[in-house]
Amino acid sequence: MDRDKVVMSQRQLQRWHVMGLVEAGKITLKEASEKIGVSYRQAKRIRKAVKLRGTQGVIHGNTGHAPSNKIAEALRQQVLRLSRERYWDLNDTHFSEKLREQEKIELSRETIRKIRREAAIVPKRRRRAKKHRKRRERMAQEGWMILWDGSPHLWFGPEQPPCCLMAAVDDATGKIVAAQFFPFEGTAGYLWLLKYMIKQYGIPVSIYQDRHGSLHRNDDYWSLEEQLAGRQEPTQVGLALQALGIRPIFALSPQAKGRMERTFGILQDRLIVELRLAGITHSQQGNAFLGKFLKDFNRKFSLAPRNSEKAWRTVPTGLDLDRIVSIQYRSVVGNDNAIRLGGLILDIAPGPHRRSYAKEKVEVRQLLDGSWRIYHHDQLIAKHRCTALEEPIRTFIRKKDRPRGTRDYQWVYWASAPPISHP
Repeated sequence: MDRDKVVMSQRQLQRWHVMGLVEAGKITLKEASEKIGVSYRQAKRIRKAVKLRGTQGVIHGNTGHAPSNKIAEALRQQVLRLSRERYWDLNDTHFSEKLREQEKIELSRETIRKIRREAAIVPKRRRRAKKHRKRRERMAQEGWMILWDGSPHLWFGPEQPPCCLMAAVDDATGKIVAAQFFPFEGTAGYLWLLKYMIKQYGIPVSIYQDRHGSLHRNDDYWSLEEQLAGRQEPTQVGLALQALGIRPIFALSPQAKGRMERTFGILQDRLIVELRLAGITHSQQGNAFLGKFLKDFNRKFSLAPRNSEKAWRTVPTGLDLDRIVSIQYRSVVGNDNAIRLGGLILDIAPGPHRRSYAKEKVEVRQLLDGSWRIYHHDQLIAKHRCTALEEPIRTFIRKKDRPRGTRDYQWVYWASAPPISHP
């Protein structure tokens, strides 16, 4: 492999950025190890490699090469077949013993566990020890970690229907960096917060979030492609975070979200009163009012960070933020050169030399303003007018019902769902 032609990922760019802060004396190496999610020893290795090889120092030496200890695919399939057919009710430890004693297959318990989990074979029992909890110290720099969540509530009084206030808070300062009213907590709301925050401040290092269905895959289904990759495909919001190199951190308990919950507690105490005093009774007026309110809120409740150097990353030149922070679907063009999503039909004009796109796989994007774009091999081939922004749902389709070459699951445009008003 020609290492000079290796393109750095957003994750590797993040490591390069963090090590630059270490060399400039802005943060300690211990803080850097926590921010990039590695041990202190590994952070020392990365720092040394960057000093010796520059940008090549953040690119792993095994990039592009299969690991030398990789298990043969035939053996992996044999283990999975035995696990599903003969030893389907054994736990991981017992199964590894039977493989060694009865099948003469020598594999460690941890290797067996990984093979089974990657194939979506759940553990026989889930055992979780009680965890000690303590108050977490705030991050040192603004932009290192963002907390976001939604709060359904009677924001406009008991006479009005409830709605959801979605907000993003900087962990280091407690400053609300984005907030908006939506009909419910969902994909469009989180994508709106992400795009607004990036345009106003930059790209954060990480985002701390709960396991809401818009943020975390909570189903036990694994497609064949996901089994081979060893991980489930993210949600729509997860795909956007992945493309931007933002590290998602999932809270494992309600207590872990205490800082965000306290922020919403203050908002429920103060914002509802301010909305009532201003005579605001619906979300459109409320969104217009939030700009002034948040300036005053941040002035009163935000804190100075321990380190004045900000950790926001600037948006790379040429990055199409509208495309990345949007709702995406994979589809196959019909014989009539049209895409069908629920009750919506998107026509595609002929390509160069009147080329037809029938039977081609395409990427369909609905932007946050409701407009549509269709891409083929990263080339924009069609645009369509704005429609109501609908919450996408993930559905699974039978093999006999899906078009050839497509996956056994898909994101579906839910045309019957309540529309999401554009903020």
